[in-house]
Amino acid sequence: MIRVLVADDEPMIRAGVRAVLATDPGIEVVAEAPDGHEAVEQVRLHRPDVAVLDIRMPGTDGIEAAAEIRRTVPGTGVVMLTTFGEDDYILRALGGGAAGFLIKSGAPEELIAGVRAVADGAAYLSPKVAARVVAHLSATGAGALAGRRTAARERIGALTARERTVLVLLGSGLSNRRIARQLHLVEGTVKAHVSSILARLGVENRAAAAVVAHEAGIVPLTGPAEER
Repeated sequence: MIRVLVADDEPMIRAGVRAVLATDPGIEVVAEAPDGHEAVEQVRLHRPDVAVLDIRMPGTDGIEAAAEIRRTVPGTGVVMLTTFGEDDYILRALGGGAAGFLIKSGAPEELIAGVRAVADGAAYLSPKVAARVVAHLSATGAGALAGRRTAARERIGALTARERTVLVLLGSGLSNRRIARQLHLVEGTVKAHVSSILARLGVENRAAAAVVAHEAGIVPLTGPAEER
């Protein structure tokens, strides 16, 4: 059973997220919070597998809460809920250790997929979020976009063929366990590949590595890869 905390300053959003997650018998919402400070306290109390946080909340926002959760309860993965126009917040959250990013107006099954992916130790970027992050990083104009893509491809050029394959699967939302299964490797080997990928790309976490993969155009802007 995946245990989840939901934090949003709007009661209707919290109720909606709870209702969607309740459709999956393998997910249980164990706590709710109206702001980031309370979210951190509830995470410390309940130790959920995943905390679903609104990226913008009064007082302590989702980004600050995510950083504190990752610092004090590292066993809890963080999924950020965002809306269009919050690209700067998303970029800040990437640096704060959030592993999942979802658009509030996205499909219900995407919320479930994101929670399950993060609970399984993967990074999950909603296709819409990935597209917006890449576009935002690329500023404006085809030249800027081409420049970002070229830079990203140069960065992944330092990877071995196996590491590149692992990066594609990581960027598609697969956990180490699922990557190992798909590539017929032991999980420890995949973990070593992921550590090497992060070091070679110069990023701190899987979500940031996934952004580089999307920038380079090696991951299709679709949902997470299916279990095989």
